[in-house]
Amino acid sequence: MASRLWVSKVASHLKLSIAHRGFASVVKDLKYCESHEWVKVDGGSATVGITDHAQDHLGDVVYVELPEVGATVTQGKSFGAVESVKATSDINSPVSGKVVEVNEELSNSPGLVNASPYGDGWIMKVEIGNSGEVSSLMDFDQYSKFCEEEDSKH
Repeated sequence: MASRLWVSKVASHLKLSIAHRGFASVVKDLKYCESHEWVKVDGGSATVGITDHAQDHLGDVVYVELPEVGATVTQGKSFGAVESVKATSDINSPVSGKVVEVNEELSNSPGLVNASPYGDGWIMKVEIGNSGEVSSLMDFDQYSKFCEEEDSKH
């Protein structure tokens, strides 16, 4: 419950609209990958992180492998990893481009990914190389349905 309240406060601060699913939040103004990364596009740049659904399944995050600033990332390809008490999972980029900033706070506080996946737990910012790639990503409704279908299989 506290994490939902935190997500709501962060979303309000960022002027994002969110909806709560059974156990995880999905933000309406973002785009999503099947591998559970989100992207917020702002002009020619994008902020990337992992979804509330992903962090919920991972459990307590203890380490985040960040890409190097200046590195090139490719849509659908791994650029880093998230290590939790349960597992290590690759993080895939929702868009192609050049990394212009990484969230250094995650080096000291990887739990921000759990506490604020859509806010303080963002992972990288990218200068988008191909804005057309965004249209291939899922919107709020598509991602919500995707998560429900995925969860029903487990």
